[in-house]
Amino acid sequence: MAVRAVDISGAGATFPYPVYAKWADVYKKETGIGINYQSIGSGGGIKQIKARTVTFGATDAPLSGKDLEASGLVQFPLVMGAIVPVVNLPGIKPGELVLDGPTLAKIYLGEIKRWDDPAIAALNAGLKLPRFAIAPIRRSDGSGTTFNFAYYLAEATPAWKTRVGVATALQWPVGIGAKGNEGVANNVVNTRGAIGYVENAYAKQNKLTFTRMVNKAGKTVEPTNAAFQAAAANADWSAQPGFGVILANQPGDQSWPMTAATWILLHKQPQDAHAAAAALRFFAWAYTKGDEMAEALDYVPVPDKVVADVLRMWSAEIRNAAGKPLYGPTN
Repeated sequence: MAVRAVDISGAGATFPYPVYAKWADVYKKETGIGINYQSIGSGGGIKQIKARTVTFGATDAPLSGKDLEASGLVQFPLVMGAIVPVVNLPGIKPGELVLDGPTLAKIYLGEIKRWDDPAIAALNAGLKLPRFAIAPIRRSDGSGTTFNFAYYLAEATPAWKTRVGVATALQWPVGIGAKGNEGVANNVVNTRGAIGYVENAYAKQNKLTFTRMVNKAGKTVEPTNAAFQAAAANADWSAQPGFGVILANQPGDQSWPMTAATWILLHKQPQDAHAAAAALRFFAWAYTKGDEMAEALDYVPVPDKVVADVLRMWSAEIRNAAGKPLYGPTN
């Protein structure tokens, strides 16, 4: 009997693309099964999964319980990472420049226009700041990275909440738009005086000049796995439907203030149950065997307790047309 070829297609967030690509490469070598993932932004991923044109969607901005229910979707976190500000300032080394939430918000509100502004200088005593104009780079596409970045700025600065708000796509007061984390990273590299916000893996892979940040506890921290894990340590993942916890601006002396999870979206009753079951096997493999690969790329694995809750949710809620669970001991 002919065995049907498995086609696992996904689309969405650019934030986790480096680790998804690594997992997919290793998984194909181990199993022969390929994953075709389009890194098009969270907004695009949500649209494609709702339209049923892909097996799974991926988003860094969690859907609400109401939206999940209306769309017949389940949602679960697959990995965590962090957003970092990156700059192009000749003479400034990675980690030398310090920023905080209010200052970052004022840059993207257009209120701070030069790198030697007194607000930046006050955070960087002894550091020679260039008298360059600041060129803010931001996302032009619907983006979960933008959602998490804006959520943090709204937490840090009331003016951001009232003037700009929190969404995957914003009416930006200033800045140059770029598509995807890749586009923001490339624009920062090519623009003197630029500042952008990207997932940490993009900063590392592109050797970008990242900044340190002053966190909610008033401590200056670097973007490290330990700082990301500290931010996620006390999160109550059951507090929101679909494990939709926002990890920005968490308390704790060690916490990185722009830590973020990224989620997978699947239909509760997928049209192609064969592909959906194959996708679940891939995600289970990633939870079991993908931690070291994720950490090597500066991502953070989802806590074991949360993984156990996710697996139970799969068994209870994702079914084929006959009502049979697509994930379980016999699948």
